[in-house]
Amino acid sequence: MIKSKNNKTVFLKPLLILSLFLLANSTLYAQTIVTSLSELMPFLDDDDVTVKMKPGVYTITAEDVKKGLYKKELNLKRVSKILLLFEGNNSTYDFTGVTIKIDTKVHQSFGNYQVHELQIIGNNNVLKNLTLIDDGSVHDAPTARATNIVMDGSYNRIEGFTVTTKGSFPYGYGDAFGKGGKSVIKHRKHSACLIRGESNHLKNSTFFHRSYGHCIFMQGANNPLIEGCYVEGEVRKTDDMLAEAGTGSPADKVDFMTVWGYKLPAGYMLSTGEAGIRAYDGGETIIDGKTYNRGTSNPTVKNCVVKNMRTGVTIAHATGKKYVENCTSLGNENGFSLGSGTVVNCRADVIYGPAYASTYERDVAYNADITILSSTEEYYNGSGNIAYIGGSTHKIILRGSNQGVEKGLKISVGGDKNNIRLQNGNLPKQNNFKGSDFELINLTNFPVFLSDKSIGIFGQSLGEVSNYGTDNLLEFIEE
Repeated sequence: MIKSKNNKTVFLKPLLILSLFLLANSTLYAQTIVTSLSELMPFLDDDDVTVKMKPGVYTITAEDVKKGLYKKELNLKRVSKILLLFEGNNSTYDFTGVTIKIDTKVHQSFGNYQVHELQIIGNNNVLKNLTLIDDGSVHDAPTARATNIVMDGSYNRIEGFTVTTKGSFPYGYGDAFGKGGKSVIKHRKHSACLIRGESNHLKNSTFFHRSYGHCIFMQGANNPLIEGCYVEGEVRKTDDMLAEAGTGSPADKVDFMTVWGYKLPAGYMLSTGEAGIRAYDGGETIIDGKTYNRGTSNPTVKNCVVKNMRTGVTIAHATGKKYVENCTSLGNENGFSLGSGTVVNCRADVIYGPAYASTYERDVAYNADITILSSTEEYYNGSGNIAYIGGSTHKIILRGSNQGVEKGLKISVGGDKNNIRLQNGNLPKQNNFKGSDFELINLTNFPVFLSDKSIGIFGQSLGEVSNYGTDNLLEFIEE
C-alpha cells in the first residue's frame, strides 16, 4: 500500500527500489509499479515520482466515462474533457510494453465537448513508450472534436509513442468541403498531437493518422522541438471521390460542390487528413497554472518522415527562427513551406505535388536544400510543379532525381500555382505570386518556368529555362 501526495491510497505490487545518490545529498528514488489504469490515475498529479506500468493491453470505454472514472476538465478558451491529465512536475512515466485502447465512442460520450485523450500541464515530465490506439471505425466522429495528445506546461518530453488516430467526419475527402469556419459539410475533426507550452519536446514517436485533422501541430508553443518522428496518413484521388455519384455519400449529397466555390476537379490527389507537421500563429496554452494567448515561435523539426498528408512540414505561420533538418516528405500534396527559415539536407518526392511551395508572396529569406526523390508510385501531380517559388531574397537548391521530367513537371517561379484550391480566381492572395531577387540553383533536369511575375532571378539550372520575366539572370548549364 502506498499513498500519493493527495493522500489517496493505492494498493500496489512490491516496489522496485532504485538508489541514486546525488552530489548534493542522498535522496532515494523509487520506481512504482502500477498494474491498472485505476492504480495509475492517483499518480498523474504527483511531483518527483517514477511510475512504470505493467506491460499489457488496457482499455477505456464509453461506459467508463458514464461511470465517472474519467472526469478531468480544463476551462481555457474552450472547455476540454481529459481522460489522462498529467499535472505534476519532474516525474517519469514508463509505458514500455503498454497499449491503451480508447473506444472511439468515448469521443461522443462527453457530449458537446472537445476531448483530449492525454494532456500534460505540469513541467519537466517524461512520458515514454506508450502505444495509444483509437479502437473503432474511421467514421466514429467525436460529438465536437478530439485530440489524442496535448502538451502544455514546460520542458516536457514525450518519447517513443506509437499513436493510431481514428474517428472524424467526414472522412475521405480532405479539406475539399471545408476545414474550419466556412464549410459545405460541417466537420468534426480529430487531430493527433498538439504541442503548446514552453520548450516541449516530441521525440522518436510514430503516428498512423486515419482521421480528418492535423497530425502534429503547434499552437502557442515557444521553442518546440519535434525530432525523429514518423507520420503516415492516407491519400485518395479526386476521381475516386467523384465516383461516389449516386451513392448518397456526404460528398454526393452536396453534388461535390467544394468549399472553394466550384465542383471538385478530377485529376488531383488529396490527403484524407490535414498537415503532417504544422505551426499556427495563434493559440492558447497553460504554464504553471497561467494561460497565455500567443503564436508559435522558434520551432525546430529534425529527422522526421511525413507520408501521405496535405503537407509535410508547414511552419510558415511561426515566428522567430524556423529550422528543419534531415526530414523526408513522401506522397504529400506539398513538401516544405516555411515562409522564411532554413531547410537543410531534406528530401521529397513530387508524385502528388511540389517538394516546396511558397505560402505567401511576402515569403522572404527562405534558404532550402532539397533533394528530389524518385518513387515507385504512380505520378498524380495535378499542379504540374515540383516547386513553386514566390517571395524574395531566398537561396534555394534543388538536386536529385529527374524522374517526372518526362511527365512535364517543372519548377515555377511566380504565376499560377495550378493548385486544386485556387482555381477560377479562388483565394487570389494565395496565388499568382511575384518572385524576385533570389538565387536558384537547379541541379536537376526539370525545366524552370520564369513567369511574367519573376524579377531578378539569378543562379544556374541544368534544366531548360523559359524566361517571361524581367531582369532575370538564371543561366542554363548543359551537362
